[in-house]
Amino acid sequence: MKISVPKEVYPGETRAPMTPENVARLVKLGAQVEVEAGLGLGSGRPDADYTAAGATVVQDRKALLNSADLVLRLRKPPAEEIEWLKPGCVHISFLDPFNEKALVQKLAGRNVSAVSMELVPRITRAQKMDALSSQANLAGYVAVILAAHYPNKIFPMMTTAAGTILPARVFVLGAGVAGLQAIATAKRLGAKVTAYDTRPVVEEQVRSLGAQFLKIDLGETGQTKDGYAKALTDGQIQKQREAMKKTCAESDVVITAAQVFGRKAPILVTADMLAVMKPGSVVVDLAIEGGGNVEGAVFGQVVDKSGVKIVGLGNLAGRVPAPASQVYSTNLTSLVEEFWDKENKRFVLKPEDEIIKGCLVTHGGKIVNEKLVAAGPARPTA
Repeated sequence: MKISVPKEVYPGETRAPMTPENVARLVKLGAQVEVEAGLGLGSGRPDADYTAAGATVVQDRKALLNSADLVLRLRKPPAEEIEWLKPGCVHISFLDPFNEKALVQKLAGRNVSAVSMELVPRITRAQKMDALSSQANLAGYVAVILAAHYPNKIFPMMTTAAGTILPARVFVLGAGVAGLQAIATAKRLGAKVTAYDTRPVVEEQVRSLGAQFLKIDLGETGQTKDGYAKALTDGQIQKQREAMKKTCAESDVVITAAQVFGRKAPILVTADMLAVMKPGSVVVDLAIEGGGNVEGAVFGQVVDKSGVKIVGLGNLAGRVPAPASQVYSTNLTSLVEEFWDKENKRFVLKPEDEIIKGCLVTHGGKIVNEKLVAAGPARPTA
């Protein structure tokens, strides 16, 4: 079975979907692995490392994809490359399927079995395949490093002969994987951290990291069976904003990491909340790629609103490409190993398996994912 790994072509992407160490694991299974030349350069891995691991380095991207039985990549495929895929092949990557329905339909039309890494179910058996969590964990770390770079003060408390420097106050909105890592990293840097999440169940996790938990009585909230926060009503959102405004005003850094699966990220920090923050403060919008949590945030830019810097930089995990590539590659390899037929040396798609059923988007020329089907057809484009 031929496994092909093309390099990422999205502007500014530094991560690689496969590392030499995991190529060696796939070769050991009996797979024929081909990688595109330059695959790992962004993360510091030359082609020679892949050759030493047992892969064949290919220059021709179209030929690489056209001959693949299984394609492993990080980002969604460019639409024009779907015609290069062999009908009947399996394609595994992030797909953003709820926002890329036309692309998904095109994959179905090509008779490609497409697996979306965003949809890997959050069950114990699939933890080692959970790429959303592995990348979010690193993004939470990078968010704090960025937050420490832009404000007009330092994070830790310092006692000096010239007096005591008080620690920075950091407010983290959203205590999922990224938010919890942001809390932990900010605490390691010496900041005083407060966090908030609509899910009361995460309060214990927040406190275990040494942060305070901001309690806001919103009535009935909670999380989905997959661990994501449920969408709030308009009334709950307004009550939440009023309570958070005071904490924002007291904070030197605000980090937002709240997303609702399959929907645009909610606005948490509004213009009037920014207006009460101190000049020199910083807001880092970790949800910017999902629409953003901060009013006035601009994707890919750092903007200044009355002295408050709003950081809207995307692909934060890509700012630490070596570990980001390492963990994502392991996520992919673990998925392949789970469904590898050792006797026949091939990846076997099992549509009725709990894991595959959750993340398989197209198969047999159709869109088969229940969540995506329920969301409705793709909207026509102009």
